[in-house]
Amino acid sequence: MAGDLGNKWWGIGVSIASLIGAVIAPTLGALADFKGNKKKLLFAFILIGALATAVLAFVSDWKWMLIGYVISHIGFSGSCVFYDSFLTDVTTEERMDRVSSWGYAMGYIGGSTIPFVISIAIMLLNDYNAFSMKFAILIVTVWWLVFSIPILKNVKQVHYVETPPSELAKHAFRNLWDTMKRCVNNKGLFIYLIAYFLYIDGVGAVISLATNYGATLGLGTTGMILALLVTQLVAAPCAILFSKLSGKFGAIRMIIAAIAMYFVICGVGFFMGRLVEPYQLDLVSTTRQTITEQGVTFTDKEDQKAWETLSRDYVEDMRAALSAEDRVAAFDEVTAVLASKAQDPAGVSYSFASDDSRATATNAIMNVGKALDVYAQDTQKQTDYNGAKTTATALFWVLAVLVGTVQGGIQALSRSYFGKLVPQKRSAEYFGFYDVFGKFATVIGPLLYAMFYFMTDRASIGILSLLLLFASGGLLLIFGRKELAKTEIEMREANARMLAGE
Repeated sequence: MAGDLGNKWWGIGVSIASLIGAVIAPTLGALADFKGNKKKLLFAFILIGALATAVLAFVSDWKWMLIGYVISHIGFSGSCVFYDSFLTDVTTEERMDRVSSWGYAMGYIGGSTIPFVISIAIMLLNDYNAFSMKFAILIVTVWWLVFSIPILKNVKQVHYVETPPSELAKHAFRNLWDTMKRCVNNKGLFIYLIAYFLYIDGVGAVISLATNYGATLGLGTTGMILALLVTQLVAAPCAILFSKLSGKFGAIRMIIAAIAMYFVICGVGFFMGRLVEPYQLDLVSTTRQTITEQGVTFTDKEDQKAWETLSRDYVEDMRAALSAEDRVAAFDEVTAVLASKAQDPAGVSYSFASDDSRATATNAIMNVGKALDVYAQDTQKQTDYNGAKTTATALFWVLAVLVGTVQGGIQALSRSYFGKLVPQKRSAEYFGFYDVFGKFATVIGPLLYAMFYFMTDRASIGILSLLLLFASGGLLLIFGRKELAKTEIEMREANARMLAGE
């Protein structure tokens, strides 16, 4: 990528891909419900996604890579709508939880196997060079296409809506509007969708923030990646276990049980942060105080702004350097790098107006670095911190296992239970809306985390804030059980009449 510009555009591209995937999902679902369309559309979006992924292996310009990623993501998102909606075609209501859970279990096994195969390939190539990365992308493409063959070859669209081809678009949009109204007017379905949006947002936040949270606490990258691989391996059998338990206790009770486990997960994550953060905050406080003691101020507003930005970056980089094995060398490196950036006449990083301003800022940073050498050489502080970090790392592994026990189960049962609340003939249309709620369900959680982190300077408080999502989603399910049961019974009877040809 082309530096900061490329990174900014990559972030924009990811957002655009997610937004397009979410917006088109209901329309795709409405089109897929007509006779013969579901498998055709599934094949089309698999092919679009896989070919766009393959293109990434043959381009080097970040712009083309970004375009390829956006198209690939849209292909994947679209195919998931049809894949999920096939659930009502391949099984009965009694077996829906089991089939959905086995689907997620196989997905987790595949999700664990692909990284393993790619890692072996890269190790054989003996380097993380451009060729090995391109080869890894091709492996993913082939994997996607090969394991799409069984569903394309063997699965048929059993339930569908009849309509003349000439009126397909007109009927699709009319049905789409009708489905939107039904989702709102059906109290049980509406309660479930809102509850799902809330608690699955928490689930998505835990998934997306895991490595970021660990890195913020100074945990090692390799260990975190291995721990997340354990999550995948644990999630597969536990998803199947959830399906068995749902047969005994019911899907809603098991979803609520999974939400309760996420309370434990957030609690362990909070405690993990509280072990390490006191040492980080102590260094942050010491660094800020040392910077203040330099007494540096500028009359020029731009110079003052540049100095404040430089100081803030220095504090954050020092916080990150705390976890280094050689703390003295890491502290010295942070000081040297930022002092060098402060001296840069081009003002790429910090726009000081004159040589005198740059010299003042550079000298101040160097003086702060010298003052912090005493902190870096404090062996007792380092021993205490290393002990806390070791315990936090062990807790991260505990979290990986705990998340694995419920992640697959809550995802699988959420999908299968939704399948019981919708008409089989129009399952793709309804799953299009379900997919929208899932796509947008990684918005509130990360925002909550960031907001509480910025307000308190403690990432652990950010993790604890996710309990708001799990609590609100869980309470909706608990207090809406009667409405959910009523909708489930009504839909069971409606689907039975449909199958009987009434």
